[in-house]
Amino acid sequence: MNLKLTELAKLVAGKITGDPEVVINSVARIDEAVKGDLTFLYLSQYEKYFSSTGASAILVRPEFNKTRNDISYIEVNEPEVAFNQILIHFFSRNLELDGIDETAFVHSSSKLGSNVALGRNVVIGAHCKIGNNVKIFHNTVLLDNVEVDDNSLIYQNVSIREDCKLGKNVIIHAGAVIGSDGFGYRKDGKGVYNKVPQIGNVILEDDVEIGANTTIDRAALGSTIIKRGVKIDNLVQIAHNVSVGNNTVMSAQSGISGSVKIGNNSIILGQAGISGHLEIGDNVIIIAQSGVSKYLLVQG
Repeated sequence: MNLKLTELAKLVAGKITGDPEVVINSVARIDEAVKGDLTFLYLSQYEKYFSSTGASAILVRPEFNKTRNDISYIEVNEPEVAFNQILIHFFSRNLELDGIDETAFVHSSSKLGSNVALGRNVVIGAHCKIGNNVKIFHNTVLLDNVEVDDNSLIYQNVSIREDCKLGKNVIIHAGAVIGSDGFGYRKDGKGVYNKVPQIGNVILEDDVEIGANTTIDRAALGSTIIKRGVKIDNLVQIAHNVSVGNNTVMSAQSGISGSVKIGNNSIILGQAGISGHLEIGDNVIIIAQSGVSKYLLVQG
């Protein structure tokens, strides 16, 4: 890819200092960048790499002290936001998967929309509904009555159990399990744990992204609901009947116990744990390795 710096600056409404005709071939971290790369700088702890970076151009804030003359600069108020815009516009990967592989199995009662792509050994169970422009990669299994809406992307080795529903633009990364049984048991008079049937489902609303090897349990009754715009990292456990509010984000190895309700725009950081049947308000931040055992209804 050969992009002039002027093209990139125009996209992010930035001001160029230096040579506007510099050609950018790729993007990189500031400590790894070489000639032809664009990088960015917005945290002070990375300024130590400025003197040695090999980048041809760098996104910086207007007040940054631009002491090197061998680098061109794009000045923007939020370099990390501008860098992300450039990544999306010019460098997003379009993974190749077209048509339906001959090894894929689609039950005769299921319905596929237009431009659906199914990889090797994909299994689509009975009475499933797959929307338009959906891509499902190799070895993924959807059991009966699963619904996947338009433009969703499901990577390899994902398991989606019966009756679960995915909205538009959902992304599920490799190895995730959606709709496994909730951890529900009752001890009888002899001290034996007997399984409680888990007959609900999981609903992932529009624009949700689920990380690799994350597990989201089906509800015992009703639905486990991950609402619009939620982003969940790798290796997260969400138990039965949990509700996660709009645009909440959750980092790796966090765990949510059964019947927890989490509000909108909250942030749950790595290895945090939340006890069952609690309610977390909107805009709450739970820091890494925290344990929450009481209600957090104060609005953050």
